[in-house]
Amino acid sequence: MPEISRFFGMVITMYWDEHNPPHFHVKYGNESAVIDIKTLNIIKGNLSRRALGLVLDWAELQQEQLLEDWDLCQKDLMPKKIEPLK
Repeated sequence: MPEISRFFGMVITMYWDEHNPPHFHVKYGNESAVIDIKTLNIIKGNLSRRALGLVLDWAELQQEQLLEDWDLCQKDLMPKKIEPLK
């Protein structure tokens, strides 16, 4: 599971050859969630309100790059690192 970004203790990853819809995984301490890239909705899991807000702010800014990384992962290629939230 390649790590594509890390910020404020949150680790963002994607798996190779995973099911639709396009999504990414977030791990933050003991919390984790799967976020739909296109709708920015939680598919599975949960995050604290603060962590979710930061992740969604980042994902909205990086949506195009997230979709590009999703396409790379679907082809079993290494996704590119994405700029963290600052």
